Amino acid sequence: MKRFRAFTLLFLAFSLLYFTSCEAPKEEAKAKYVFLFIGDGMGLSQVIAAEAYQTAVTGGEYTPLGFRQFPGVGLTTTYAANRFITGSAAAGTALATGNKTNIGMISVDTSGTVPFQTIAEKAKIKGMKVGIISSVSIDHATPAAFYAHQPSRSMYHEIGLDLAASDFDFFGGGGLKDTVREDVNIIDLAVENGFEYINDEETFDALVPSDKKVLFVHPDLTGGASMQYAIDQPEGYITLAEITEKAIEYLDNEEGFFMMVEGGKIDWLCHANDAGAMVHEVLDFSAAVDVALKFYYQHPEETLIVVTADHETGGLALGNQQMHYESDYALLANQKISGEDFNMVLSDWRKDNYLNKKGFENILNVTNEYFGFGQQEAAIILNEQETESLYEAFLAYDISQEGEYGDYSPVTYQSTMVLTGRVGLGWTSQSHTGIAVPVYAIGTGYQAFSTNLDNTDIPKLIWETIE
Repeated sequence: MKRFRAFTLLFLAFSLLYFTSCEAPKEEAKAKYVFLFIGDGMGLSQVIAAEAYQTAVTGGEYTPLGFRQFPGVGLTTTYAANRFITGSAAAGTALATGNKTNIGMISVDTSGTVPFQTIAEKAKIKGMKVGIISSVSIDHATPAAFYAHQPSRSMYHEIGLDLAASDFDFFGGGGLKDTVREDVNIIDLAVENGFEYINDEETFDALVPSDKKVLFVHPDLTGGASMQYAIDQPEGYITLAEITEKAIEYLDNEEGFFMMVEGGKIDWLCHANDAGAMVHEVLDFSAAVDVALKFYYQHPEETLIVVTADHETGGLALGNQQMHYESDYALLANQKISGEDFNMVLSDWRKDNYLNKKGFENILNVTNEYFGFGQQEAAIILNEQETESLYEAFLAYDISQEGEYGDYSPVTYQSTMVLTGRVGLGWTSQSHTGIAVPVYAIGTGYQAFSTNLDNTDIPKLIWETIE
């Protein structure tokens, strides 16, 4: 009897296993709402530096940024088809299309003649709405890689023509760098193609979902048709996070949407080795991700958020020989404006001052006001070596700014270096580096991003969650 019972139980167990295996497999959840956030030039060091700064100025326990707490975490290689250290065009093409191309090319093959279909174009064909947002000009390399196909990133007018002909639903952030050529006006062409052109705060605030396509160019732009650096933005300035929030409201529909959001000026500040302004730019980018995260919590079964970078810029080190094992990120709060705006402050100062000892004493009052260091009653009292380096930069004021100082004046660049040194940070370059960059993911299919990846894998994995 016992043997019979044992046989019966065994039979039932095998029967259950058989019929369970014969059941149709459950369909994997698909992503209806997809966000791809790209911090241009944002390596892991930039992210950690922003966290350390935020912790230092707010006090309390060290807290990672929102996207750093995503459950999916991986690393991504970034090399281009023809160079190990990539550029934004080649890297943007990889992130947009899943294909390698040469430096400077926008979503075309290495011959510059065969276009690659982008994930944004595929999403649109599927019936999803599409939004492209950037804090730099919307025809810059990274955003352009999602809608344009050109052999050179410098072909801004041609890239703009691709935008005007696009069927994407929302473009927002920076402007266009080459809008008018002879009698061709890209804005006019976009309007003729069904875009509503918005260039003021009131119309932006009043924007509600409709069948019209939207081209929002920020009303308060700065150099390169870009939005102002986060550290320089006045109160009430329309931020990257607010543009992201508006785009979500506008694009939300039954068929879902794909949205790419770029924090483009992290890269610019790393090229300039401007750590004080850079941390604000990373935090500004993180705030935009937080807007998407809020949307995710409302649609957790249907949303995928991926955060990554196209490459790292500057070779930022969290430590230096000057400070050894010490660091003081709170000192970055002494920097009040970006180096770019400090250039303009110095230009005004130069009109009424001379390059002599008295002038140098006066300029230290200026550095004290905007960077917090000087020789008397300053938050940071300059030592002999720092004073000498600033004096040499002061004497070089009228020398060409090309070379190690990048686009910053010698005094501006050396001011950022003094502050960077005291904080305990270091830069190895004013260019891109070849280091792998992090990728963070949450939502549908996030597990696929928790591994070692190449940048070409990211759009492929995203598409697998969509189709």
